[in-house]
Amino acid sequence: MTTFRIAPSILSADFARLGEEVRNVVTAGADIIHFDVMDNHYVPNLTIGPLVCQAIRPHVQVPIDVHLMVKPVDRIIPDFAKAGADIITFHPEASEHIDRSLQLIRDNGCKAGLVFNPGTPLHYLDHVMDKIDMILIMSVNPGFGGQSFIPEALKKIALARRKIDESGRDILLEVDGGIKIDNIAAAAKAGADTFVAGSAIFGQPDYKAVIDAMRTQLATV
Repeated sequence: MTTFRIAPSILSADFARLGEEVRNVVTAGADIIHFDVMDNHYVPNLTIGPLVCQAIRPHVQVPIDVHLMVKPVDRIIPDFAKAGADIITFHPEASEHIDRSLQLIRDNGCKAGLVFNPGTPLHYLDHVMDKIDMILIMSVNPGFGGQSFIPEALKKIALARRKIDESGRDILLEVDGGIKIDNIAAAAKAGADTFVAGSAIFGQPDYKAVIDAMRTQLATV
């Protein structure tokens, strides 16, 4: 039986109360904290860096999943590893040598993964599956929270699931972008097992009610 994981994105949290927010969302049932890093270069937005990761690390025991939307990526990887990240993912377009960047993440004690935008093909995985712990499929174009789910992503999730199954490896398949109560089951049916949700959770007054409703939907898969 598949283990499903809910990963709230703190991009939509109240940054004036960030420690409290991450504690509350974990108490509400979150399995992972998703940490979106944007550099105003690879994506047209600027968010948070390693110091914020370091600041929230003592507040939660669950894994922190750092999604690097930065270019170049290698320089910042060790900083996030030291700041307490458990998983670090990056976009293949942001690295000159994908294999080396994946190995750098692992050498710094973290799990490593690749992120695929709606227009990015999955062939980047073909020669690095032995260094992959997570594949993240973007169901929106990266850069901003609150966007609508792109249905075409379901086909890419299914293709990524096939690649994982064929590899025989234990690799998480995460989806990020527009995930809500009414579409989380479709993403799970396509093959995803880890679900990033930002505004769908942090935009509601009762985090537990939203996460419970998502788990109810996942139970139908």
